[in-house]
Amino acid sequence: MTHVQRTLVVLKPDSVGRSITWEIISRFERAGLHIVGMKMVRPDKKFLFHHYETIGTMVTRHGEKIFEDTVATMMRSPIVAIVLEGVEVIEYVRKIVWSTEPKSAAPGTIRWDYAHISYGYSDTVGIGIPNLVHASGNAEEAEKEIKHRFASEELFEYDPLHKLFTR
Repeated sequence: MTHVQRTLVVLKPDSVGRSITWEIISRFERAGLHIVGMKMVRPDKKFLFHHYETIGTMVTRHGEKIFEDTVATMMRSPIVAIVLEGVEVIEYVRKIVWSTEPKSAAPGTIRWDYAHISYGYSDTVGIGIPNLVHASGNAEEAEKEIKHRFASEELFEYDPLHKLFTR
């Protein structure tokens, strides 16, 4: 079994709208993770339904209202989808991003540093939780999410520059 994995990271409309996408991307790159695919897109409701319900079972787990609030939030502006590669990258990215609820995030994580909203607040005002980033939860989810967002020809295999000069 190889420890090198790929995972999906989505910089949500609140990242794009605040112009902090490169700050967030740099956190992954500084950790030594390797970008093998990246694009900016504006997903429609059908696309988001597949992501959130067919893959993630959001409606089943949390109900139609939370799904509708999330879709409305995700359709406000384009998103940036990224495929990262690295050793045990799925778990590592989840630690960098942390809890889905920014209020519960650990200090030093992306959601702690750049967001603060609670589930209670987002439910009260009827918005999807503005938590900046989506990160695949496990290997099966990562594989499905990557295939949903990227064609195989949009993903690249190459040696990072730092590997070219080390032996």
